[in-house]
Amino acid sequence: MFVDVVDLRSFYASTLGRGARHSISMSLSAIWKPDRSGRLVGMGYTMPWLNRFAPDTERTLAFMPAQQGALHWPSADQCATALIFDEELPLADSSVDQILMVHYLEQAENAGECLAEAWRVLSPSGTLTIVVPNRRGLWARFEHTPFGTGRPFSKGQLDRLLRDSQFSPVKWSDALHFPPIERNSILRFFLRLERLGRRIWPVFSGVICVTATKRLYQGVPATAGARRKVFIPVFAPQGTTRSFNRK
Repeated sequence: MFVDVVDLRSFYASTLGRGARHSISMSLSAIWKPDRSGRLVGMGYTMPWLNRFAPDTERTLAFMPAQQGALHWPSADQCATALIFDEELPLADSSVDQILMVHYLEQAENAGECLAEAWRVLSPSGTLTIVVPNRRGLWARFEHTPFGTGRPFSKGQLDRLLRDSQFSPVKWSDALHFPPIERNSILRFFLRLERLGRRIWPVFSGVICVTATKRLYQGVPATAGARRKVFIPVFAPQGTTRSFNRK
């Protein structure tokens, strides 16, 4: 079940949400490869980061699931958002170069089908970047943030899901190492806590970030056929008589 777009906007307008946006931005910058001639599609609620990455692309669109709702983006220009069904994208095959998923995969009804659609619309050299809640992290255990809804992933689960969907993970990162506490006295030091967490407890980060490339070919192992008996016809003369030795 998708979080309502109004609740997402309210969260990222709060002090805790601004800290989360900054932490995820730093993580994405470590694995993001700008492509000024490329076409970028953000899926889910990606507006806080599209504002940052859109200038490095030729064209950027924001796709928001119908169950979530949509907002006008960008605020000072023509609307570039669209309501979509998560398993049926209104794009032609191999028509985009980069896809960014935030607040999307963990809330989708069928994550495999969503990745199959992403594979279809990505160009052969395209990249897919995903941000999902970490199953081991604190943020997935509290429902006062949007990262506490849907299905969290471990790194191993996300890796297997991507490989099963014909993607090859290339770069990994993580974010939200500070606790999801709404006290201003703690949030004032979120940058220090974030840097400390990256060094001490990265496995317990709030989210996992990964960039994957589209896999075009895959070898399928051949299964050895079961052995069976084969009957080979041989010449058998008919009408012969048996001879007996008589003493």
